[in-house]
Amino acid sequence: MRVTTLIADDEPVARAGLREMLSRVEWVDCIGEVANGVAAVEAINRLKPELVILDIQMPGMLGTDVLRGCTHRPYALFTTAYGQHAVSAFELGALDYLLKPFGPQRFENAMERVRAALGEPIGSSPIDRLTEALSKSPMRRLFVRRGASLVPVAVDSVAWFESSGDYVIAHAGASRHVVHVSLNRIEARLDPSRFMRIHRTHIVNLSQVKRFRTLGRAGMVAELLGGQQLPVSRTRALELRKVSE
Repeated sequence: MRVTTLIADDEPVARAGLREMLSRVEWVDCIGEVANGVAAVEAINRLKPELVILDIQMPGMLGTDVLRGCTHRPYALFTTAYGQHAVSAFELGALDYLLKPFGPQRFENAMERVRAALGEPIGSSPIDRLTEALSKSPMRRLFVRRGASLVPVAVDSVAWFESSGDYVIAHAGASRHVVHVSLNRIEARLDPSRFMRIHRTHIVNLSQVKRFRTLGRAGMVAELLGGQQLPVSRTRALELRKVSE
């Protein structure tokens, strides 16, 4: 489940350079490229990429106008030789604004922001805090390490998150993925209408819950569709009982 990406730039050399840099990002799938603003609007609405790398100065319309004219709203990285459109770009929710010429390291930094916006729970450094401020929507993916690779995992596929010391285990079907962040930070990036913190060590995907079963006067467990039973804290159990009354 890689991140679908569209390139929009009127310069063939620039498109080739972006393709080359994207080829080194293992979690990205480049699904197309266009060379003008009108074609960019059409391709974005038709292909519905999750990310568009968009030049500001293109024939037909500005890159900022492209985003305004789209019914589909992808994440956006702007690339340009001109700095005067940066404010407009960030007002439209751009994750980054790359001034040409930029090299692989600058591009890698921008893609880290994309990864954070899409689902990587992040730390507490200044750049992490900036990225978190730019990434308000609930995450759709986790990026987990598998050997030397980063593998995207759909958040909806995770039945529950379990705190284990300094890291979290994401249980997705028969797979267990280790994420090296706190459960609190993951909770802050999840959709609260779909995930519930039921215990200090567990967050559950509500679509995977068969039922909440009471145990005596104060006890409760969450029974999952896969047969697992997870403890529910006393406080959460009381809240759930009040809802069901």
